[in-house]
Amino acid sequence: MLIRSIEEMSAVPVSMAGAENVGMRLLLGRNDGAPTFAMRHFTVESGGHTPKHQHNYEHGIYVVGGTGTVEVAGESRAIKAGDSLFIEPNTEHQFRADSGTPLKFLCMVPTTFDCGKPTPGS
Repeated sequence: MLIRSIEEMSAVPVSMAGAENVGMRLLLGRNDGAPTFAMRHFTVESGGHTPKHQHNYEHGIYVVGGTGTVEVAGESRAIKAGDSLFIEPNTEHQFRADSGTPLKFLCMVPTTFDCGKPTPGS
């Protein structure tokens, strides 16, 4: 069993071109022995956004805090804490935080795309 507190982890800035004020914490991934999925926690600071991008794997998303907008395949929808989303593979998407509040969400992806090893305290 693995138990890890998010408070023990520092967010790693998302360095993809087009990202603005986005941090990620890898809560659970392949380096923890997870065979199927990785769980990542993203914080998009007020007014920030992820890049518009797409890839060949699906996302399961759960919004844990804040409000914002998700754009998927050119369609924009408001999102808020408590919302869950499924983003299909090869579909362009972007998350934007509203002004005044950070948007925080969990993102589950296949472990082969989990973005690295969690680093408590780093």
